[in-house]
Amino acid sequence: MADAAISDGFQTLDVARVALIFITTLWLAWGAVQALVGLPRLRRRIDIEALPKPTAPTVVLLPICNEDPDAAANRIRAMIRSCMFADVKVDFAILSDTRDPQAQLRERAAFADLLQPREDSLRVYYRLRENNHGRKAGNVEEFIRRFGGAYEFAVILDADSLMEGATIGHLMSRMMADPQLGLLQTLPKVIGASSLFGRAMQFAASFHAPVFARGLQRMQGGTGPFWGHNAIVRVRALAQCCGLPVLRGTPPFGGVILSHDYVEAALLARGGWRVELDSTIPGSYEEGPDNIMAFARRDRRWCQGNLQHMRLVGAPGLVGWSRFVFVQGIASYLVPLLWAAFLVTSVAATATAPAPDYFPEPHQLFPVFPDDRTRQIVALAIGIIGLLLLPKFGILLHAALDRRTKEFGGWLRSTGSVAAEVLLSSLLAPVMLMYQTRAVVQVLFGQDGGWPANQRGEGRLSLLDAWRASGWIALCGLGALLAAAYLAPALTVWLLPVTVPMIGAPVLLAATSHPVGRAVFHTPEETAPAPVIAAYRVLSERAQSDRSHETKADQSSAADPETPDVPVRAN
Repeated sequence: MADAAISDGFQTLDVARVALIFITTLWLAWGAVQALVGLPRLRRRIDIEALPKPTAPTVVLLPICNEDPDAAANRIRAMIRSCMFADVKVDFAILSDTRDPQAQLRERAAFADLLQPREDSLRVYYRLRENNHGRKAGNVEEFIRRFGGAYEFAVILDADSLMEGATIGHLMSRMMADPQLGLLQTLPKVIGASSLFGRAMQFAASFHAPVFARGLQRMQGGTGPFWGHNAIVRVRALAQCCGLPVLRGTPPFGGVILSHDYVEAALLARGGWRVELDSTIPGSYEEGPDNIMAFARRDRRWCQGNLQHMRLVGAPGLVGWSRFVFVQGIASYLVPLLWAAFLVTSVAATATAPAPDYFPEPHQLFPVFPDDRTRQIVALAIGIIGLLLLPKFGILLHAALDRRTKEFGGWLRSTGSVAAEVLLSSLLAPVMLMYQTRAVVQVLFGQDGGWPANQRGEGRLSLLDAWRASGWIALCGLGALLAAAYLAPALTVWLLPVTVPMIGAPVLLAATSHPVGRAVFHTPEETAPAPVIAAYRVLSERAQSDRSHETKADQSSAADPETPDVPVRAN
């Protein structure tokens, strides 16, 4: 066998393969380490009873742009009720960047009753900017610059965020108790998913994410992350440190900073403020995309924003961990490109390898793995699968020992959900690899993806819609499989886990966008929703019922012009 290796030689492609697999495997190992570090529960460092009463002037900011105004209004109503129940006094500010005149009218109508004077001390404000320079970060920055002097803290949400009033009060108390704390980030749980894809993400965010977040929390300490929402910030710290520049040049690498949250966290740390993540704070929620198209559209913006950070890694005065976070974010989008490069070079290396000049022994005439390169590929595949599976099943075992699986329907149900999530994520990984590879290539070649409007609740995808969105992936997968079968037949079987999901991408996109039951991917919030979630759902159902009655009344009036309009109570 040694003679075979010598005969086979060591080509330039082998050097490339070694370099590529080293980087990509190191990336997987880093994720596994983060999960292992987060397995032990955090010892409580905060004496809840000793925290001061949340009395500091605080505003809850809700930036919106082309969102459903009725849904946003109902979220605010639910949070107002929760704040009143918890005796937490804050203001709410709706910061609109919506440009369409008709959408602006709908927003004003939806928020009209919220803006009326109230008997309690809660106040709701609505502000429509004249221009949307800087997008969400610019919207918040303008508010802080013009009105920030009235507040000590600001809770920043997304349009689809929900937060318990008691949670808002806890965040305020934590900031009051620690004058050096510039930003405190919660770990929001995903709610409201109905599709197979959305429920799998929802389960992962509830079951796996707390462990990964604890690992991140332990490693980053006071130089923690900011994810742009579901966090509280000290207004003075934000005003002092976080005026974002417009990068020289044109997009995608110039212009407005898209992934502003990481940059703001780095600037706060540079200014001497602590930025912390606390994954144990309950009562923080958000919604997620319900199909892969919506996820890929959002991920395209994140890709461009993270690659922009190439220009910021060397910015003066940043702490070391902030620079590492930038590098990590950049790598998260370059690694898929490297995986694709590794597969291509492996096929090329196998196809160009010289035939062995020795006569095989009898037991080698029909080997399972005919050559050294194929054996290497298989060994690497086993190692990679181990790095992917070890964290998730380690979290499952830890949850069982910690009795956390009861919240997810018990041990058997949790095991089934983890296995189903692993299977689904494995099938979708090649598809997402292609979307991310395309996004990276587009950015590197100067194509600006902009900031596409959010299209929440897109719902089901037809097979035709899925083909339009992923037909190119199916064709690439088929071409790759045929090329491998022709150039490197020994690798064909081992490339099937990558190429078959690519070929079936349209079916995967369509199938995973359809609603599924609760047999798997059960989360605690489904059986025992938090009060703010329950209130929001009641308000939404009532509004839907009222809209239905209004539609029927309009149809009745149109059918019988002599019948007067029946007034319908507006919620």
